[in-house]
Amino acid sequence: MSDASKDNILEFFVYAANKHGFELDITLVVNGAIVTGTIIPAYDYLDQLSESFEGGNDVSQKLSEQLAEAGKQTESGGNEDVNFIHLKNTRIYCGDSKPTPSKGKILWRGKLAEVDSFFLGKISEPKSSSGGSSKKS
Repeated sequence: MSDASKDNILEFFVYAANKHGFELDITLVVNGAIVTGTIIPAYDYLDQLSESFEGGNDVSQKLSEQLAEAGKQTESGGNEDVNFIHLKNTRIYCGDSKPTPSKGKILWRGKLAEVDSFFLGKISEPKSSSGGSSKKS
């Protein structure tokens, strides 16, 4: 199941997601960028990606069908080799700025071998209040 360039613990979390439908809030550091979201199974990622192409033109419909089929194969397949991590509700932080994208429910797929470090939990934007600054010193 493991490759020397992948973190064994992170790989185990992804394996648990793919095999057992496990979801986990996590924050990753990938080449200096901070990627935060919720780990989801590969088949959920493919199914949700497929839905984003539904209702379009012929090419869009064909992509949707192929992604849905790939999701079914991934769910039923016994592939224990884990190379990619899939996140939902993703935010990416580069530097000291607002996340990209800043709105919407974003799916993200990344190579496990490219993750430099991680911690459990998601980074969330502070809720702005109309009554001034909410910073604590």
